[in-house]
Amino acid sequence: MPLWDVAIIDQTSQVFDAIVIGGGHNGLVCAAYLAKAGQRVIVIEARSEVGGTASSEQYDGVTVNICNCDHLTFRTTGVMQDLDLESHGLKYLDADPTQLSTSWDDRRIWPHFNDLSRTLEVITQFFPDEVDGYRAYAKDSMPVVELILEVASQIPSRGSLISKVLAHRGKGVTTMLRWSKMSASQVLRRYFKSELLIGPALAIGPTVWGVSPHTPGTGLGALTYAMRHVAKVGRPIGGSGMVPISLRRSIESNSGVVMTNTRVSGILCEQSKVRGVQLTDGTEICAPIVVSACNPHDTFLKWLKNPPASAKPLVEKWRATPHFEGYESKIDARITSRPVYRNIDEQLMRNLGVDPLSATMVVSPTTQDLHRGFEMISRGQILEHPAMLVNLPSVLDPSMSNGRDEVFSLEALFTPFSFNGGWQTNTEPERWLNKYAELVEPGFIESIANWRCMTPANYETEFFLPKGHATSFSGGPLAALLNSQPELTRYTTPIKGLYLTGAATFPGAGVWGASGKNAAQTILRN
Repeated sequence: MPLWDVAIIDQTSQVFDAIVIGGGHNGLVCAAYLAKAGQRVIVIEARSEVGGTASSEQYDGVTVNICNCDHLTFRTTGVMQDLDLESHGLKYLDADPTQLSTSWDDRRIWPHFNDLSRTLEVITQFFPDEVDGYRAYAKDSMPVVELILEVASQIPSRGSLISKVLAHRGKGVTTMLRWSKMSASQVLRRYFKSELLIGPALAIGPTVWGVSPHTPGTGLGALTYAMRHVAKVGRPIGGSGMVPISLRRSIESNSGVVMTNTRVSGILCEQSKVRGVQLTDGTEICAPIVVSACNPHDTFLKWLKNPPASAKPLVEKWRATPHFEGYESKIDARITSRPVYRNIDEQLMRNLGVDPLSATMVVSPTTQDLHRGFEMISRGQILEHPAMLVNLPSVLDPSMSNGRDEVFSLEALFTPFSFNGGWQTNTEPERWLNKYAELVEPGFIESIANWRCMTPANYETEFFLPKGHATSFSGGPLAALLNSQPELTRYTTPIKGLYLTGAATFPGAGVWGASGKNAAQTILRN
């Protein structure tokens, strides 16, 4: 279906039932469900392509992902089946081992598997005195994961939780409530002693959220290993961008409209309800439903025009809510040869049937250094040895390569937006490449044909993320059920017809699609 230009939209503005602002994957999921239900939907996206940070793009002849390529929860939500995304080109490869892990202090490399028994074999080999602890951890945590995944994929409510609890015979509830009040480091130290086991779990938990592992209320971040036993780590063939591409195809197959290179300047209200949006060129598009898949600060403070009196407390709340800085950077490179890891038990890897380069390598500092790295963000500083997530996505998915070279990706965490000296002329990303080179055999630096770095500053200018930060719901299932913030946990606002979806809403950031699905179901029920 061809894109509609502004003139056509202006003439037919009244035909739309719903407008979705923002073509990130949650906005697209929401729009796809509405379109499938027969709603006349238009998605308005500021960038030239949909997907936001879940997209992929061409760089120097290869395909690179804007963010990490590992998708853990998207296939647990039912979105793929509901929207028949496979028929629209979305196919996944399973990544198993789910990750390799090492640390800056202890540079041994150990694999983690989806299958619990295989992981226990590895734990026996690397951490013989931690086997009982890992068994206890898995026994306590896996029921919590199963419960959370089911709760996240439907509109949260006390009734939905009770039904799920009954279905699970109460398994995981007590643990979920107890861990929700603890820090992730506290939870993990109940089971493990080795930093080589604890550090990587924290790096892919609270560190990815941009918080210290000692922060109370981050306890569910300790579920990272358990989550990988319950759900499968997958990578879309062709890159992460195949998720938004398939969603766009789904929308358009149901007569929905996707407009790119188009920016919203205002959300229009009439008395107590929404009536549409205004574009930057003055064009108005009318619809009784508007869904913002963008951050709440922009929604309520930048775009909302003439809010009714009932919405003013919400506006003032968000005016008083600080907008945090981004903390993640990503290097993409085309390399001419594959790196070879030092300190790796190659015989063990062969016995396990593992290609070390097919999985994401988690390189972690100690727990204390992770906490120190978090504190350094406010000072514009970065750890000497930052947490890194490193992968070569073209090893598992050759379609991302040019047929000769490999795609290399390195994410560095706790890298502040307000970096001392600024990012423009800084050599810090080059230092990360040199630090990674310490983990592999000589020749890696020479193999880099071309590379770039996306910093928080780049995410602000290129992806419209204020200060390079995507606001993420961090309250967890308990906060969702208490419903202290209905706009984030129930996707509704005091303005009739105005809804929210996206990373700022339950269940939060990551390629889930659950927020978009839940928001659409809320709209269709109302």
